[in-house]
Amino acid sequence: MKTVNLIPLIFLAFGLLFFSSPAIASFSELGYATTTAVSESSPESIGEYRDESAPKISYDRIDEVKKKCKSVLSSASELKLDEISRDLRKAKKRLGFRYGDWNQDPGDSPILPFDSINSSSKPLNLVSFKVTDLDLPHRTKKYIGVNGVLLLAITTFNELPSFRSYGSREFELWPSHTQLKISFQGIYFENDDKERVLCMLGETMLPSRESDSSPWKWVKDHEPPPLLQDDQILLLLRNPKRFTLTNRVIKGELKSLNQSPNFKFFDKVSLFSQLGKSVSYDFVSNDLVSKACDPYPYKNETFISNSGSVDVYKSKRFCDLLQRVTSRAALTVVPNWKCNGTDEFCSKLGPFASDGDIKSTDGSFKDVKLYMQNVHCQETDATTTRVSAVFRAVHPSENLYISGMRTGLSNMTVTAEGIWKPSSGQLCMVGCRRGEANACNARVCLYIPTSFSMRQRSILVGTFSSLNTEESLNFFPLSFEKLVEPMDMQNYFQSTLLHPFYSYSKLSEAGVILEKNQEFSFGTVIKKSVLRFPKLEDSDDYLSSLSLLAEDLTFHTPAFTGKRRGSGTNLGMDVLSLGSLFGLFWRTSNATTVEQSGPYRTRAQYTEKQLLLNVSAQISLTGEAFGNFSVIYLEGLYDEHVGRMYLAGCRDVRASWKVLFESADLESGLDCLIDVVVSYPPTKSRWLADPTAKVSVSSRRPDDDPLYFSPVKLETTPIFYRRQREDILSRAGVEGILRVLTLTFSIGCITSQVFYVSSVTDSLPFVSLVMLGVQALGYSLPLITGAEALFKRKAASAAASYETPSYDLQRSQWFNVIDYTVKLLVMVCFLLTLRLCQKVWKSRARLVARTTTQEPRKVPSDRRVLLRAVILHALGYVLALILHPARTERFNEAFGGYAPAAANWWQTETEEYIGLVQDFFLLPQVIANFMWQIDSMQPLRKLYYLGITLVRLFPHVYDYMIGSVPDPYFIGEEHEFVNPNLDFFSKFGDVAIPVTAILLAVVVFVQQRWDYDKLSQALAFGRFRILPSRSVKYERVMSQPIESEMVSGVSNRRDDEE
Repeated sequence: MKTVNLIPLIFLAFGLLFFSSPAIASFSELGYATTTAVSESSPESIGEYRDESAPKISYDRIDEVKKKCKSVLSSASELKLDEISRDLRKAKKRLGFRYGDWNQDPGDSPILPFDSINSSSKPLNLVSFKVTDLDLPHRTKKYIGVNGVLLLAITTFNELPSFRSYGSREFELWPSHTQLKISFQGIYFENDDKERVLCMLGETMLPSRESDSSPWKWVKDHEPPPLLQDDQILLLLRNPKRFTLTNRVIKGELKSLNQSPNFKFFDKVSLFSQLGKSVSYDFVSNDLVSKACDPYPYKNETFISNSGSVDVYKSKRFCDLLQRVTSRAALTVVPNWKCNGTDEFCSKLGPFASDGDIKSTDGSFKDVKLYMQNVHCQETDATTTRVSAVFRAVHPSENLYISGMRTGLSNMTVTAEGIWKPSSGQLCMVGCRRGEANACNARVCLYIPTSFSMRQRSILVGTFSSLNTEESLNFFPLSFEKLVEPMDMQNYFQSTLLHPFYSYSKLSEAGVILEKNQEFSFGTVIKKSVLRFPKLEDSDDYLSSLSLLAEDLTFHTPAFTGKRRGSGTNLGMDVLSLGSLFGLFWRTSNATTVEQSGPYRTRAQYTEKQLLLNVSAQISLTGEAFGNFSVIYLEGLYDEHVGRMYLAGCRDVRASWKVLFESADLESGLDCLIDVVVSYPPTKSRWLADPTAKVSVSSRRPDDDPLYFSPVKLETTPIFYRRQREDILSRAGVEGILRVLTLTFSIGCITSQVFYVSSVTDSLPFVSLVMLGVQALGYSLPLITGAEALFKRKAASAAASYETPSYDLQRSQWFNVIDYTVKLLVMVCFLLTLRLCQKVWKSRARLVARTTTQEPRKVPSDRRVLLRAVILHALGYVLALILHPARTERFNEAFGGYAPAAANWWQTETEEYIGLVQDFFLLPQVIANFMWQIDSMQPLRKLYYLGITLVRLFPHVYDYMIGSVPDPYFIGEEHEFVNPNLDFFSKFGDVAIPVTAILLAVVVFVQQRWDYDKLSQALAFGRFRILPSRSVKYERVMSQPIESEMVSGVSNRRDDEE
């Protein structure tokens, strides 16, 4: 036989080592980036594509433009180019707009088709315009050449593309979105009416209509659109020069210059937008503001009755705070819970238009939102600040995100201007519907509270009230608010001069709930003495300790009701205040008292009163609806001894105005007759208790009350605490070192076997190649897949920490060093195992060369060993597949619908069973020893087979002793080698697998100490014999060749026979 060349194997292993992890990761990142680039244009749109890297700038139609725009150009005045030439970029931006509105005159010639899908969202007509060039070198006294791009769209969910993507198609259509890009060239001039006018001619590829009865039949049939080249499109835009309360609307017209029978003809399109922040606002509406706010401050009875005694912001830098609070944030509209009038009156949405969608809410205004846009704030002096803004109401059926970017003015918008003074903290404004001077019939009063309570959870509070006594225009005062989020408090109040605070008002009710739910039993006593729950810890100061505890008490996780695990909801528990701490992880604005300063140290014993902490929080539920609430405001007590919160709750009731008015026990429109109990899992000894949080919500109202709801009991998936997350991260490094140590020990065991077989060449052929093959397979898989065979479950869990993404661990230099070291050691184990295989193969080849044809059984063969091992493992694999449904059912009971995908379960089982085969690596050797009937021969060194057995069993023992913390954030994720939730590392497996592997090692030890006859007699029970009688014995051929002797074919064998 020829010598096995190890040099290619070495190069192969080194290649696997250096390309398995970082290199492949980099390729995957490139692949991901490519995939992302493709997915950004994933909606397969249809239309003609023109690849343009930049907008086309041309002025070859200026003469034609002057003819078509003759009627409006005649009113042009002499241009003052100072503003334009001073800042050309700003001048172009001032003439454009984004997310305006458009509508088309009724007729038979629509301009755009729309492929609607089954969705409750309302499609929006949006338009954007941008000036791409101003031809200053060729200007005249009255006009300047201009180029621009207009984007016309009908969309339900999608944003308008950026004008930077000039290479986009002129016409695009996909379900729920249609857009048309038109390129224009024309002239810019100013008239005597103080307007900036753009008159332009455009060209594009228009979608063609087929007939008047069904113009867009090809859309329904999903056919490619017939497109028509059209350059007879006229655009006329009028921008006001001054930006004021009632003078801000940008108006435009888009007309076709073709005649009606032509398929290129379309009915006139009207465009609407408004001036934005690129234009300076003029505060000149003092008379209108005085109409609403004189005398200042206005006595707002609605705010006083709803909020009670509330402190409001009265410090400096009001403009900065207002911008932070209102920036792209939707405001909540409060129901008309105090209204007592006709149904029409109480269903009005304040000064906004109340169409069918609004009236269908019956005064509850459920899912109706409000945006405060285009805020201009100017501090004129130390005592007065002027503010201008636009309030936009959003229908429940509109896309909230896109509606927040709209700029068009309609019946659902109110422009406002007013003043704020630090003496009162009230922002009083006059409101004009659609920005029209004859519609300024509303007053807006707005406040930024700095004190919070159970009934006051808003960072912004405001009301609309009517200035008109006429019945048709009058409306009930409409309140709105922006609810505070605990994590956002530090973004709002950044100044150390201001100290917002929380006032507890429901502690007595919480005490009643505590007494009702605190049961005394032997189990409770054991629980208090054995288990430990989140509590105050030693820290730099008292506030820091409170902040760390508030972090542990905050969680966001899936939750389920009872045994119904298939569908669940997302449960969020956010702590707003804890003790004297207000705002999570927020210390700069929290007042520091004498008792809070200095290091804080916990005491060994506390009184029962000292163990109860005041707490304010809120529960948010998304997904499945429970009763009529999605957010519950909470206030009560937290007991550190048992890890429970006893809370009184309030919910925002979204019921008919009649129901709300008849409910006399509402507190500021909130239903506060709610009991909530939150039970937290222990921080230690988690094997003694369920590591899930439990939430119980119940109503104290009678069953026949309209606001009553059935009790709700929720159970979360297992949750982590801060210390446990830190332990997981630190444990990952410890386990990496353990992998290095165990692999180093494995190298020593294999090396000892290599030297051992050199001295016992007679026993060398009786080493099973199947056993060595199983080990080689176990060492090669990590090099190919990048997964470490040892502690794979622990490494996966460590990389899946609560708030630290796995890629952060992978990129960590320390983890990379461990990763490379492990792969290097695995490669050494692989090469040493191949060396053992080579020695066994060569020794058998020498036996074959020294054995006659009449004595074939003197040479051991692994064929039948492999066959029997495969049969046994096949039976075990089938058994694992049969038991899979039962394990999956138990897993679903624990974690609901978050189990791994059913399509990959067989792959997961296969990967897990490969690990089990490696744990039972001695099974082929046991089978071979029985088949070959060895007599006290010792082919395996005790250090080798006992040492490798210990290495394979160490992860199971480690897992059983340390215990694994369930990771709810990696439930169902795919792992490279074994699944950390449905693998053989279960508690039963951690016991059964080591016992079986040790039993195999004991059998090998006995086989190598006793001959076959003695072993057969020992396993005989009367006439029943476990082992069969001796057959033809595998005899040893006495030969002591030197290690360098090589066998080279049949010719050598014939020489030996001669």
